[in-house]
Amino acid sequence: MKSSAVTAVVVTYNRISLLRECIASLQAQTWSPATILVVNNASSDATREYLDALAAERADWLKVVHLSENTGGAGGFAEGLRQAVASGAEWTWMMDDDACPHPTALDELLKVAVAPENVYGSLAVNGINTSWSTTLLDQGNVVHFAKDVPAAARVDSIPLLGFLIHRSLVDKIGYPDAGFFIAADDVEYCVRARHAGSDIVIAGNSRIEHPRTELSEFRFLGMRVAYLSLPPWKRYYDTRNRIFIARRYYGIKLYSQTIPGSFVRLVAALLKEPRKLAQFKAFFAGFIDGLLGIDGKRHELWKIK
Repeated sequence: MKSSAVTAVVVTYNRISLLRECIASLQAQTWSPATILVVNNASSDATREYLDALAAERADWLKVVHLSENTGGAGGFAEGLRQAVASGAEWTWMMDDDACPHPTALDELLKVAVAPENVYGSLAVNGINTSWSTTLLDQGNVVHFAKDVPAAARVDSIPLLGFLIHRSLVDKIGYPDAGFFIAADDVEYCVRARHAGSDIVIAGNSRIEHPRTELSEFRFLGMRVAYLSLPPWKRYYDTRNRIFIARRYYGIKLYSQTIPGSFVRLVAALLKEPRKLAQFKAFFAGFIDGLLGIDGKRHELWKIK
């Protein structure tokens, strides 16, 4: 594969220091992407000025898209992928601004990206650990250390963090759903790809440094769910978007698993989080909008902070 076939897409919002590190890491790749396309999600810090100055110096490899409003990660990735495909990219490698790819990350990823009909992803790591638990489907086990992830392994989903997709698959399944705003847009995109016959493959030797996410398991009335501590405004999207996915793909499991699991997470939030009334409101708003299928950026309309 030629390096000219790969465009790296970075979505950023008000994190200029992290963005600088991300771009520097992309520049240092042993297999360089032909183009780095940065989607600026209407940042209010100095991101715009920094990107414009850098693009003026390096117009040969840096392209910048300034959005007029913050469309969230989902909107940013949808626009970035759309722009990459329109500009002729064969493969697009997507990530957030807090990603810091190891120098050989793209090189190792392209070694396993042999089938355009599949989705491939770099492994998010935090030192020797994976940044979150990773379930390997063929091995049937959950791993927590980077060394335990093979060079190529099937998984249920991968985040939009080192996410590699071919233009032919984009033509088949479309773009990430911008209506999710944040949270679970990557899960939905992977489910959509699997329904189209794709495998989701994690590349254990392609590594991206990323802050570790601490999930805990919460049990209530015989149910066990993974629980992540979230501020109320993110709780809204987490609740709503889980329901979106279940409504589209899971059938009766919406009622037998997703909705009961959502209430277990509410109980956990009311027990563990400091702003209990705000957590309850966020859950209620997300639950209602999820069932009604109302998408988009909604937490401000609900006055959730």
